[in-house]
Amino acid sequence: MRRRLHAVEQHRSALPGVEAMTLLTAHVFPRHAHDGFGLGLITSGAQRSWSGIGMVEAKAGDVITVNPGEVHDGAPLGDGPRGWRMLYIAPHLVAREADEMEERRPEIARPALRDPALAALLGRLFTEITRSAPDGFGVEEALLRTLARLLGRHGAWPRAVAASASPAVAAARRRLDAAPELPASLAELAALSGVSRFQLLRGFRREVGVTPHAYLVQLRVRLARRLLAAGRAPAEAAASAGFADQSHMTRAFARQFGVTPARYRAAVA
Repeated sequence: MRRRLHAVEQHRSALPGVEAMTLLTAHVFPRHAHDGFGLGLITSGAQRSWSGIGMVEAKAGDVITVNPGEVHDGAPLGDGPRGWRMLYIAPHLVAREADEMEERRPEIARPALRDPALAALLGRLFTEITRSAPDGFGVEEALLRTLARLLGRHGAWPRAVAASASPAVAAARRRLDAAPELPASLAELAALSGVSRFQLLRGFRREVGVTPHAYLVQLRVRLARRLLAAGRAPAEAAASAGFADQSHMTRAFARQFGVTPARYRAAVA
């Protein structure tokens, strides 16, 4: 049996608050979310993703996007792998540039975009950020031009997530968001929300796209990622993020991001 291709490289980024990755993989990423804005360019193959607006497809040359906290997944479209370059941009950087451009739309409207001009700008930004000897002026300009095109052409008013969610689901999410490292149970969340366990489970899955437990694991993985980026050892990050042990964190981390915690820490340290 042939092994499915899976190559992921975490690059050193010249800009604090921006992470850069190159991927060529047939890996199927489960539903998950990120802390920052995701902005990527499909370089080969094609991908199908579940998103808040339903299933979308992207092929070579397309730009893929995700807003902070937006649940999505990703699978290859066809038999072969797909390749892409991905940037994860801290929300405060996008907000800062949006304020300077007087763009009050710090959210991206669609998860797959056919925009050759944006694709070219994103390609230049990726190159500038990952140079071995980066030019700070070039990085700054490339980021501003990319975000200007992105927000100007594809921005949208932020969705009122809290307003559209049911009170029970909103209460459960607030509890998990506030302290993902603490133990939790469906019974606790249901009691906090004032509904039965079954009602909460069904409503949460329908509104968020994942179960409460899967949502909590995602939060813990993202917390562990931040701790690793800050220099914490994997074992320490696992304990601080609420995982039972380091191996549990490693499995969840690799499944969600396609790279092990140790490799991620080595790349961003």
